[in-house]
Amino acid sequence: MSKQKLELTWIGKEKRPMLEPRILLEDPEKSYHAKYRVTDSDIFDNRLIFGDNLLALKALEQEFAGKVKCVFIDPPYNTGSAFAQYDDGLEHSIWLGLMRDRLEIIRRLMAEDGSLWITIDDNESHYLKVVCDEVFGRVNFVSNVVWQKKSSPQANATWLSDSHDHILVYAKDKMRFQPRKLGRTEKQNEIYKHSDEHDGIGEDGKWYGRGPWFPGDFTLSLASGARGKQYAKTGVSDNIYPITTPSGREVLPAKGRAWAYVRSSYERLLTEHRVHFGKDGSSKPTIKRFLSEIEGDGVPAMTTWHYSEVGENRTAAQEVKVFNPESPFATPKPEKLISRILEIASVPGDIVLDSFAGSGTTGAVAHKMGRRWIMVELGDHIDTHIAPRLRKVVDGEDGGGISASVGWNGGGGFRYYKLAPSLIVSDRWGNPVINPEYNAAQLAEALAKLEGFTYAPSEVQWWQHGHSSERDFIYVTTQNLSAEQLQALSDDVGSDQSLLVCCAAFHGVTAAKASERWPNLTLKKIPKMVLARCEWGHDDYSLNVANLPIAEKAEPAKEPEAASGSATRKTKKSAATNAGQGGLFGENEE
Repeated sequence: MSKQKLELTWIGKEKRPMLEPRILLEDPEKSYHAKYRVTDSDIFDNRLIFGDNLLALKALEQEFAGKVKCVFIDPPYNTGSAFAQYDDGLEHSIWLGLMRDRLEIIRRLMAEDGSLWITIDDNESHYLKVVCDEVFGRVNFVSNVVWQKKSSPQANATWLSDSHDHILVYAKDKMRFQPRKLGRTEKQNEIYKHSDEHDGIGEDGKWYGRGPWFPGDFTLSLASGARGKQYAKTGVSDNIYPITTPSGREVLPAKGRAWAYVRSSYERLLTEHRVHFGKDGSSKPTIKRFLSEIEGDGVPAMTTWHYSEVGENRTAAQEVKVFNPESPFATPKPEKLISRILEIASVPGDIVLDSFAGSGTTGAVAHKMGRRWIMVELGDHIDTHIAPRLRKVVDGEDGGGISASVGWNGGGGFRYYKLAPSLIVSDRWGNPVINPEYNAAQLAEALAKLEGFTYAPSEVQWWQHGHSSERDFIYVTTQNLSAEQLQALSDDVGSDQSLLVCCAAFHGVTAAKASERWPNLTLKKIPKMVLARCEWGHDDYSLNVANLPIAEKAEPAKEPEAASGSATRKTKKSAATNAGQGGLFGENEE
């Protein structure tokens, strides 16, 4: 019987946007840096990006693919409030499709040992997990962390009072992801309260002994594993033998269990004073776990996070009010929550990405913890909440959140970017032309990205605007190139290098003849070379359904126009096209 692959389906799942890989334009007036270095490890190249996050993720892909160590996102939960004008099925399908599109690019951005952490509530958590299983592979699911976001019940709850969120954790490659252990807390160390009689200060003033310990279990189960299978089959185990206590009492492990050590190991531990038999020396043995031997190792993170450990919604709201008391952000996350995630999933210097920046908590925490960060936000609160918050972090004026626990005193900075406008627009006659807002350098960078080249203008060779290898380059010009100019260019490039020439037009030779005459040149015409590549002019792929395009209504059929009028308009359009009006240049090509 053949196995069928089970997957989640929804309306419009097969549709995927043809995203335009836009360039990023820095706004120097909004970029912000500390006036001096606080430490040698200060980071100044963090990025705060204003624009649609799907387009921003696409814009980052070429430079950051395979480099992001930790991704934290707090997407809209699709609770229905933002989708009131749609029926539930369509609302749910739109949300799943938009999340899938983002997750696919996020996965490409992640390092091979990187991880993704997504906060979500019960409304979509289970569906989102199945989508993540498809994108990342079910084998790369790490955990579902349950975070207690509220410490008290809601009196007006209709059914049960919602008190938790989920944090879905995925690795790009689970076999390579190594979650870091958390530092031990004072509460965790409280159980280490026993001390040996020979511990203390010697005559030479030095401390002798191994310090405090607690009695750990000296047995293990015989119900599972290889040892359990052997015992079930033979009824014999090397880990079952009588132990005589100091009081002379002979003891055996409880039914279904065995000693954790074979006899020879037990005898060695006994000589090392690591076995404890209770105060009177007649109890079953326990193993001494010394704090000094495990203190530096930390403890593995558990999957239930209590508000007392990582904060709650109320904590986060108080943190955000410090930066904007007049208009606090609606659903922030506490700094301690993000801090724990970054502690588990990254180390100082790693790149952290948050493409749903919200109130900017991820960037603020990453900055204080010495991580490089990238955040994306489309809403106005990037200027009213996020940027002011980050400026205070840089200046060392943010004393809340985790500042005290990490000893934050300011430093570093960030660059503020916005997405460039769409490269292709329509002129007043409806013809696709290069956006007149682009200058020559921006056009060269945009076409380099579209063609898969790294934009890096040479200071030596005027025709080297970017490269894809050590010998393959790109040159972008809005000029119409003649055969003589192409010949001179070919001679300059030489036979051991290759050059992609993007120009408005070329004269005196056909494209077929050009490849024969100049084998080291590849000629492409602008904008024709990119017209079919992307959805041009689409600026908003946000998860807010209010921003989605409204379906066009069918217009009533019009009466046929007179041939003379139609011909007149067609002639005018053709003339305008040939004149190249409405942009840097039009379709005046051979």
